[in-house]
Amino acid sequence: MLNRRHLRVKVLQSLYAFHQSVTKDIKHHEKQLLNSIDEVFEMYIWMLSLINEVVEYTGIDAQERANKHLPTAEDLNADVKLLTNRFITSLNQNKDYLAALKKYKVSWSFDPELAKSLFITLKKSPEYVAYLEKKDDTLHTDKDIIKFIFKKVILKSSLAEQVFEDKFIYWPVDKEVLQALIAKTFKNFSNDEPKQNHLAEVSGNWVEDREFIINLFEQSIRYNDPYQELIAEKTQNWEPDRIAMMDTLLMKMAIVEFINFSSIPVKVTINEYLEISKEFSTPKSNSFINGILDKILFELKADNKIRKIGRGLIE
Repeated sequence: MLNRRHLRVKVLQSLYAFHQSVTKDIKHHEKQLLNSIDEVFEMYIWMLSLINEVVEYTGIDAQERANKHLPTAEDLNADVKLLTNRFITSLNQNKDYLAALKKYKVSWSFDPELAKSLFITLKKSPEYVAYLEKKDDTLHTDKDIIKFIFKKVILKSSLAEQVFEDKFIYWPVDKEVLQALIAKTFKNFSNDEPKQNHLAEVSGNWVEDREFIINLFEQSIRYNDPYQELIAEKTQNWEPDRIAMMDTLLMKMAIVEFINFSSIPVKVTINEYLEISKEFSTPKSNSFINGILDKILFELKADNKIRKIGRGLIE
């Protein structure tokens, strides 16, 4: 599921889009921010559906083999055990999953060769052969082969990678979250009674997380000018054009948390944005941002502008 770092990245992406946009409609960009969270769940549903497509291709493959001009005895008796996989059977009875398929209009008809390609890879694997030979199956062992399909077949497929990259703009960033959601789904589907199994949730506490991202986004825009001045004072030896826009946005978001988020410890804020900078900005951004934030933090403390409560201590 989305943790606070992932949520900060979503806000960063939305702030970048806002400052690059000609129109400065905050509500529009807020909506886009929330949509980017929903797209993570949509991607998750598409992935579950693709796993299902690979499983269902078992039946198509068996039929094609049986319809050969000169089918062998093996062709006429193709093993379709995967079609009765307990995890997949439970998934296909899950009301939330079925509703999400309808909501997002999930259909792989635009790329019918993908499931075929993935199934061929699966069929050639020793893990699949071992699965077919196993007789004392349980929900646990049934989940093992589905995990294999997801981790070793789909995620290793350049074709599948390309499809998800084309369909979801933030696939490279959200891929990690997707893997966590699928892992959580395997954990959630632990009951032989399908009604007791549940999909993973993108957020552990959406009410709280929604408030966090909206406040962080809005306040980063509201205090953009004064925080820009604060940063400019500490970067007088730097030409403005040479400071990466991502660095500036990350520092402004950090300042917002310093001053306006009383329950988030300062050290947590600094560590989070330094980690994000490693992935989304320049190689030298980490030390640059750390140095500037240290100077700003020193000044804010001196002016008594940082007030943390509860566990949110300055030090």
